[in-house]
Amino acid sequence: MYNRKIILEDGSEYMGYGFGSDRETVSEIVFNTSMVGYQEIVSDPSYTDQAIVMSYPLIGNYGITDEDFESRMLGLGGLIVREVNDSPSNFRFTRTLPELLADNDIPGIYGVDTRKLVRNIRDKGSGKVLITDADTTLSEGLRKLSETELRHDAVARCSCKKKWYKRTANPICSVVAIDCGMKTNIVRELNRHGCNVTVVPYNTSGEEILAMNPDGVFISNGPGNPEDVSEVIETIKKIRGKVPMFGICLGHQLIALSYGAKTYKLKFGHRGGNHPVRDIRTGKIEITSQNHSYAVDDKSVDGTGLKVSHINLLDNTVEGLYSDEDKVFSVQYHPESSPGPRDSIYLFDRFVKMVTDKEAAYAKKK
Repeated sequence: MYNRKIILEDGSEYMGYGFGSDRETVSEIVFNTSMVGYQEIVSDPSYTDQAIVMSYPLIGNYGITDEDFESRMLGLGGLIVREVNDSPSNFRFTRTLPELLADNDIPGIYGVDTRKLVRNIRDKGSGKVLITDADTTLSEGLRKLSETELRHDAVARCSCKKKWYKRTANPICSVVAIDCGMKTNIVRELNRHGCNVTVVPYNTSGEEILAMNPDGVFISNGPGNPEDVSEVIETIKKIRGKVPMFGICLGHQLIALSYGAKTYKLKFGHRGGNHPVRDIRTGKIEITSQNHSYAVDDKSVDGTGLKVSHINLLDNTVEGLYSDEDKVFSVQYHPESSPGPRDSIYLFDRFVKMVTDKEAAYAKKK
Protein backbone atom coordinates (compact mmCIF):
# COMPACT_ATOMS: atom_id res chain seq x y z
CA MET A 1 0.00 0.00 0.00
CA TYR A 2 1.19 3.50 -0.82
CA ASN A 3 1.92 5.51 2.35
CA ARG A 4 2.93 8.92 0.90
CA LYS A 5 1.94 11.15 -1.99
CA ILE A 6 2.52 14.53 -3.54
CA ILE A 7 -0.14 17.04 -4.55
CA LEU A 8 0.48 19.78 -7.12
CA GLU A 9 -1.34 23.09 -7.48
CA ASP A 10 -3.06 21.85 -10.65
CA GLY A 11 -4.82 19.18 -8.56
CA SER A 12 -2.75 16.23 -9.79
CA GLU A 13 -1.64 13.59 -7.28
CA TYR A 14 1.26 11.13 -7.43
CA MET A 15 1.35 8.17 -5.06
CA GLY A 16 4.50 6.60 -3.66
CA TYR A 17 6.39 5.31 -0.64
CA GLY A 18 8.17 7.43 1.95
CA PHE A 19 11.84 7.43 2.89
CA GLY A 20 13.92 9.80 4.96
CA SER A 21 11.70 11.99 7.14
CA ASP A 22 7.92 11.59 7.34
CA ARG A 23 7.49 15.36 7.78
CA GLU A 24 4.89 17.18 5.67
CA THR A 25 6.32 20.02 3.57
CA VAL A 26 5.26 22.61 1.00
CA SER A 27 8.03 23.54 -1.45
CA GLU A 28 8.64 24.65 -5.00
CA ILE A 29 8.85 21.59 -7.25
CA VAL A 30 11.71 21.43 -9.79
CA PHE A 31 13.38 18.68 -11.81
CA ASN A 32 17.02 17.78 -12.44
CA THR A 33 18.22 15.81 -15.48
CA SER A 34 21.64 14.78 -14.10
CA MET A 35 22.51 11.07 -14.22
CA VAL A 36 25.08 11.28 -11.39
CA GLY A 37 25.87 13.61 -8.51
CA TYR A 38 22.76 13.25 -6.34
CA GLN A 39 24.79 13.92 -3.17
CA GLU A 40 26.13 17.19 -4.58
CA ILE A 41 22.60 18.09 -5.69
CA VAL A 42 20.84 17.50 -2.36
CA SER A 43 23.62 19.34 -0.48
CA ASP A 44 23.67 22.35 -2.84
CA PRO A 45 22.27 25.38 -0.95
CA SER A 46 20.74 26.64 -4.22
CA TYR A 47 17.99 24.01 -3.72
CA THR A 48 16.81 25.54 -0.42
CA ASP A 49 12.99 25.27 -0.12
CA GLN A 50 12.72 23.19 -3.31
CA ALA A 51 11.52 19.62 -3.81
CA ILE A 52 13.74 17.99 -6.43
CA VAL A 53 12.43 15.46 -8.94
CA MET A 54 15.29 13.34 -10.28
CA SER A 55 14.61 12.35 -13.89
CA TYR A 56 17.22 9.56 -13.76
CA PRO A 57 15.30 6.54 -12.41
CA LEU A 58 17.75 4.98 -9.90
CA ILE A 59 19.06 7.21 -7.10
CA GLY A 60 21.22 6.26 -4.10
CA ASN A 61 23.18 3.38 -5.63
CA TYR A 62 26.63 4.65 -4.56
CA GLY A 63 25.56 5.99 -1.17
CA ILE A 64 26.77 9.12 0.61
CA THR A 65 30.44 9.99 1.09
CA ASP A 66 31.69 12.44 3.72
CA GLU A 67 34.12 14.19 1.35
CA ASP A 68 31.56 14.98 -1.35
CA PHE A 69 29.18 17.44 0.32
CA GLU A 70 28.66 20.89 -1.20
CA SER A 71 27.28 22.07 2.16
CA ARG A 72 26.73 20.42 5.52
CA MET A 73 23.44 22.28 5.92
CA LEU A 74 20.78 20.64 3.75
CA GLY A 75 17.93 23.02 2.96
CA LEU A 76 15.94 21.25 0.25
CA GLY A 77 12.24 20.70 0.81
CA GLY A 78 12.12 17.12 -0.45
CA LEU A 79 13.42 14.50 -2.89
CA ILE A 80 11.19 12.69 -5.39
CA VAL A 81 12.56 9.65 -7.26
CA ARG A 82 11.42 6.64 -9.22
CA GLU A 83 13.55 4.12 -7.31
CA VAL A 84 15.78 4.62 -4.25
CA ASN A 85 18.65 2.28 -3.35
CA ASP A 86 19.29 1.81 0.36
CA SER A 87 21.99 -0.88 -0.12
CA PRO A 88 24.71 1.02 -2.00
CA SER A 89 27.81 -0.53 -3.54
CA ASN A 90 30.77 1.83 -3.09
CA PHE A 91 33.89 1.37 -0.95
CA ARG A 92 33.81 5.11 -0.05
CA PHE A 93 30.23 5.34 1.22
CA THR A 94 29.61 6.11 4.90
CA ARG A 95 25.80 6.10 4.96
CA THR A 96 22.83 5.69 2.66
CA LEU A 97 20.78 8.41 0.99
CA PRO A 98 17.66 7.56 3.09
CA GLU A 99 19.79 7.86 6.24
CA LEU A 100 21.08 11.27 5.12
CA LEU A 101 17.55 12.58 4.54
CA ALA A 102 16.32 11.15 7.87
CA ASP A 103 19.26 12.72 9.73
CA ASN A 104 18.36 16.13 8.24
CA ASP A 105 14.55 15.81 8.60
CA ILE A 106 14.00 15.93 4.82
CA PRO A 107 11.11 13.92 3.32
CA GLY A 108 11.66 11.67 0.33
CA ILE A 109 9.19 9.74 -1.79
CA TYR A 110 9.88 6.93 -4.25
CA GLY A 111 7.75 4.80 -6.56
CA VAL A 112 6.50 7.95 -8.30
CA ASP A 113 6.08 8.05 -12.10
CA THR A 114 8.84 10.63 -12.51
CA ARG A 115 8.59 10.61 -16.32
CA LYS A 116 5.01 11.85 -16.15
CA LEU A 117 5.86 14.27 -13.34
CA VAL A 118 8.78 15.84 -15.24
CA ARG A 119 6.56 16.30 -18.30
CA ASN A 120 3.94 17.96 -16.10
CA ILE A 121 6.50 20.46 -14.75
CA ARG A 122 7.94 21.04 -18.22
CA ASP A 123 4.50 21.72 -19.73
CA LYS A 124 2.86 23.68 -16.90
CA GLY A 125 5.88 25.18 -15.17
CA SER A 126 7.22 24.80 -11.66
CA GLY A 127 4.92 25.61 -8.75
CA LYS A 128 4.19 24.60 -5.20
CA VAL A 129 4.04 20.94 -4.15
CA LEU A 130 2.83 19.27 -0.97
CA ILE A 131 4.58 16.10 0.22
CA THR A 132 2.18 14.44 2.62
CA ASP A 133 0.63 11.19 3.86
CA ALA A 134 -1.34 9.06 1.43
CA ASP A 135 -4.60 9.62 3.34
CA THR A 136 -4.52 13.43 2.94
CA THR A 137 -7.51 14.38 0.81
CA LEU A 138 -7.07 16.38 -2.37
CA SER A 139 -9.22 19.25 -1.07
CA GLU A 140 -7.22 19.41 2.15
CA GLY A 141 -3.95 19.32 0.22
CA LEU A 142 -5.00 22.11 -2.14
CA ARG A 143 -6.04 24.21 0.83
CA LYS A 144 -2.61 23.80 2.42
CA LEU A 145 -0.93 24.74 -0.86
CA SER A 146 -3.03 27.87 -1.26
CA GLU A 147 -2.47 28.97 2.34
CA THR A 148 1.31 28.48 2.31
CA GLU A 149 3.51 31.25 0.97
CA LEU A 150 7.06 30.31 -0.01
CA ARG A 151 9.73 32.20 1.91
CA HIS A 152 11.94 34.95 0.45
CA ASP A 153 14.84 34.81 2.92
CA ALA A 154 16.66 31.74 1.60
CA VAL A 155 20.00 33.52 1.07
CA ALA A 156 19.98 34.87 4.62
CA ARG A 157 19.46 31.33 5.94
CA CYS A 158 22.12 29.76 3.66
CA SER A 159 24.90 32.31 4.00
CA CYS A 160 27.64 31.95 6.60
CA LYS A 161 27.11 33.96 9.78
CA LYS A 162 30.68 35.23 10.15
CA LYS A 163 33.84 35.63 8.10
CA TRP A 164 36.04 32.56 7.59
CA TYR A 165 39.21 31.71 5.68
CA LYS A 166 40.44 28.95 3.37
CA ARG A 167 44.10 29.28 2.48
CA THR A 168 46.20 27.43 -0.06
CA ALA A 169 49.89 26.62 -0.38
CA ASN A 170 51.98 29.14 -2.35
CA PRO A 171 49.10 31.59 -3.02
CA ILE A 172 49.32 34.01 -5.91
CA CYS A 173 46.35 36.22 -5.02
CA SER A 174 43.78 36.98 -2.34
CA VAL A 175 40.04 36.80 -3.05
CA VAL A 176 36.99 37.79 -1.02
CA ALA A 177 34.00 35.50 -1.72
CA ILE A 178 30.50 36.78 -0.89
CA ASP A 179 28.56 33.76 0.34
CA CYS A 180 24.98 33.74 -0.96
CA GLY A 181 24.71 29.97 -0.49
CA MET A 182 28.07 28.99 -1.89
CA LYS A 183 29.03 25.48 -2.93
CA THR A 184 32.16 24.10 -1.25
CA ASN A 185 33.70 23.12 -4.56
CA ILE A 186 33.91 26.78 -5.58
CA VAL A 187 36.25 27.43 -2.66
CA ARG A 188 38.23 24.29 -3.57
CA GLU A 189 38.68 25.51 -7.14
CA LEU A 190 39.73 29.00 -6.08
CA ASN A 191 42.30 27.41 -3.77
CA ARG A 192 43.45 25.03 -6.50
CA HIS A 193 44.02 28.00 -8.81
CA GLY A 194 46.22 29.76 -6.27
CA CYS A 195 43.75 31.97 -4.38
CA ASN A 196 43.63 32.51 -0.65
CA VAL A 197 39.91 32.89 0.03
CA THR A 198 38.14 34.99 2.66
CA VAL A 199 34.45 34.04 2.75
CA VAL A 200 32.10 36.73 4.07
CA PRO A 201 28.34 36.79 4.80
CA TYR A 202 25.98 38.01 2.09
CA ASN A 203 25.22 41.26 3.93
CA THR A 204 28.85 42.40 4.22
CA SER A 205 29.11 46.00 3.01
CA GLY A 206 31.19 47.19 0.11
CA GLU A 207 33.25 49.35 2.46
CA GLU A 208 34.13 46.35 4.62
CA ILE A 209 35.18 44.33 1.57
CA LEU A 210 37.35 47.10 0.11
CA ALA A 211 38.99 47.56 3.54
CA MET A 212 40.27 43.97 3.22
CA ASN A 213 42.21 45.11 0.12
CA PRO A 214 41.43 41.99 -1.95
CA ASP A 215 42.93 41.28 -5.37
CA GLY A 216 39.49 40.15 -6.54
CA VAL A 217 35.92 39.58 -5.40
CA PHE A 218 33.79 36.52 -6.12
CA ILE A 219 29.94 36.51 -5.95
CA SER A 220 28.59 33.02 -5.28
CA ASN A 221 25.64 30.96 -6.34
CA GLY A 222 22.59 30.72 -4.09
CA PRO A 223 18.83 30.13 -3.91
CA GLY A 224 15.76 32.15 -4.74
CA ASN A 225 14.84 35.32 -6.57
CA PRO A 226 17.86 37.63 -7.06
CA GLU A 227 15.65 40.67 -6.49
CA ASP A 228 15.22 39.51 -2.87
CA VAL A 229 18.95 40.02 -2.17
CA SER A 230 19.17 43.80 -2.26
CA GLU A 231 22.09 43.83 0.19
CA VAL A 232 24.42 42.12 -2.30
CA ILE A 233 23.21 44.29 -5.18
CA GLU A 234 24.16 47.40 -3.19
CA THR A 235 27.54 45.90 -2.27
CA ILE A 236 28.32 45.19 -5.91
CA LYS A 237 27.45 48.77 -6.83
CA LYS A 238 29.98 49.99 -4.24
CA ILE A 239 32.88 47.78 -5.41
CA ARG A 240 32.44 47.48 -9.18
CA GLY A 241 35.20 49.27 -11.07
CA LYS A 242 37.39 49.21 -7.94
CA VAL A 243 38.35 45.53 -7.88
CA PRO A 244 38.04 42.67 -10.45
CA MET A 245 34.88 40.63 -9.96
CA PHE A 246 33.58 37.17 -10.98
CA GLY A 247 30.04 35.87 -10.40
CA ILE A 248 28.46 32.44 -10.81
CA CYS A 249 24.72 31.61 -11.07
CA LEU A 250 22.92 33.86 -8.54
CA GLY A 251 26.09 35.97 -8.50
CA HIS A 252 25.71 36.44 -12.25
CA GLN A 253 22.12 37.65 -11.81
CA LEU A 254 23.08 39.99 -8.96
CA ILE A 255 25.84 41.57 -11.05
CA ALA A 256 23.32 42.14 -13.86
CA LEU A 257 20.83 43.78 -11.48
CA SER A 258 23.52 46.00 -10.00
CA TYR A 259 24.25 47.41 -13.47
CA GLY A 260 20.57 48.07 -14.17
CA ALA A 261 19.64 44.97 -16.18
CA LYS A 262 16.53 42.95 -15.32
CA THR A 263 15.85 39.32 -14.47
CA TYR A 264 12.78 37.13 -14.93
CA LYS A 265 11.62 33.70 -13.79
CA LEU A 266 11.91 30.82 -16.24
CA LYS A 267 8.99 28.47 -16.76
CA PHE A 268 10.77 25.49 -15.19
CA GLY A 269 14.41 26.58 -14.88
CA HIS A 270 17.64 24.89 -15.92
CA ARG A 271 18.88 22.01 -13.77
CA GLY A 272 21.25 19.33 -14.90
CA GLY A 273 24.67 18.65 -16.38
CA ASN A 274 23.82 18.69 -20.07
CA HIS A 275 23.18 22.28 -21.20
CA PRO A 276 25.11 23.44 -24.31
CA VAL A 277 26.38 27.02 -24.07
CA ARG A 278 28.20 29.03 -26.76
CA ASP A 279 30.92 31.55 -25.99
CA ILE A 280 29.99 34.33 -28.44
CA ARG A 281 33.53 35.69 -28.59
CA THR A 282 35.27 32.40 -29.44
CA GLY A 283 32.44 30.34 -30.95
CA LYS A 284 33.36 27.47 -28.64
CA ILE A 285 30.51 25.34 -27.26
CA GLU A 286 30.68 24.06 -23.70
CA ILE A 287 28.52 21.40 -22.06
CA THR A 288 27.56 22.90 -18.72
CA SER A 289 25.97 22.08 -15.38
CA GLN A 290 23.17 24.42 -14.32
CA ASN A 291 20.82 25.05 -11.42
CA HIS A 292 18.64 28.16 -11.52
CA SER A 293 15.06 29.39 -11.86
CA TYR A 294 15.81 32.95 -13.05
CA ALA A 295 17.58 34.42 -16.07
CA VAL A 296 18.86 37.81 -17.20
CA ASP A 297 16.65 39.59 -19.75
CA ASP A 298 18.88 40.01 -22.82
CA LYS A 299 17.00 43.12 -24.00
CA SER A 300 17.68 44.86 -20.68
CA VAL A 301 21.47 44.49 -20.94
CA ASP A 302 21.89 47.20 -23.63
CA GLY A 303 23.10 50.47 -22.19
CA THR A 304 24.12 49.05 -18.81
CA GLY A 305 27.85 48.82 -19.50
CA LEU A 306 27.67 45.03 -19.65
CA LYS A 307 27.87 42.85 -22.75
CA VAL A 308 26.62 39.31 -23.34
CA SER A 309 29.42 36.75 -23.58
CA HIS A 310 27.58 33.39 -23.57
CA ILE A 311 24.16 32.13 -24.69
CA ASN A 312 22.25 28.90 -24.03
CA LEU A 313 21.76 26.94 -27.25
CA LEU A 314 18.54 25.32 -26.02
CA ASP A 315 16.53 28.49 -25.42
CA ASN A 316 18.89 31.41 -26.24
CA THR A 317 18.89 32.72 -22.66
CA VAL A 318 21.82 34.81 -21.43
CA GLU A 319 24.55 32.62 -19.91
CA GLY A 320 27.38 35.12 -19.46
CA LEU A 321 28.11 38.83 -19.09
CA TYR A 322 31.25 40.98 -18.96
CA SER A 323 32.60 44.50 -18.67
CA ASP A 324 36.20 44.91 -19.81
CA GLU A 325 36.28 48.44 -18.42
CA ASP A 326 35.34 47.36 -14.87
CA LYS A 327 37.13 43.97 -15.06
CA VAL A 328 33.88 42.14 -14.30
CA PHE A 329 32.52 38.91 -15.76
CA SER A 330 29.90 36.34 -14.80
CA VAL A 331 28.31 33.09 -15.96
CA GLN A 332 24.90 31.59 -15.26
CA TYR A 333 26.22 28.01 -15.18
CA HIS A 334 28.63 26.19 -12.82
CA PRO A 335 32.24 25.84 -14.04
CA GLU A 336 33.15 24.16 -10.73
CA SER A 337 30.49 21.46 -11.16
CA SER A 338 31.25 18.18 -9.48
CA PRO A 339 31.18 15.43 -10.66
CA GLY A 340 31.05 17.34 -13.97
CA PRO A 341 31.09 18.32 -16.78
CA ARG A 342 34.42 20.19 -16.60
CA ASP A 343 34.35 22.08 -19.91
CA SER A 344 34.22 25.48 -18.20
CA ILE A 345 36.90 25.15 -15.54
CA TYR A 346 39.06 27.56 -17.56
CA LEU A 347 36.94 30.43 -16.18
CA PHE A 348 38.82 30.22 -12.87
CA ASP A 349 42.08 30.66 -14.82
CA ARG A 350 40.53 33.70 -16.52
CA PHE A 351 39.60 35.19 -13.15
CA VAL A 352 43.05 34.60 -11.65
CA LYS A 353 44.70 36.10 -14.72
CA MET A 354 42.46 39.13 -14.41
CA VAL A 355 43.42 39.78 -10.77
CA THR A 356 47.13 39.07 -11.23
CA ASP A 357 47.84 40.66 -14.62
CA LYS A 358 50.13 43.59 -13.74
CA GLU A 359 50.13 44.81 -17.35
CA ALA A 360 46.37 45.27 -17.49
CA ALA A 361 45.14 48.83 -17.99
CA TYR A 362 43.39 48.78 -14.64
CA ALA A 363 43.81 51.31 -11.85
CA LYS A 364 42.73 50.17 -8.40
CA LYS A 365 40.74 52.92 -6.71
CA LYS A 366 41.21 53.29 -2.99
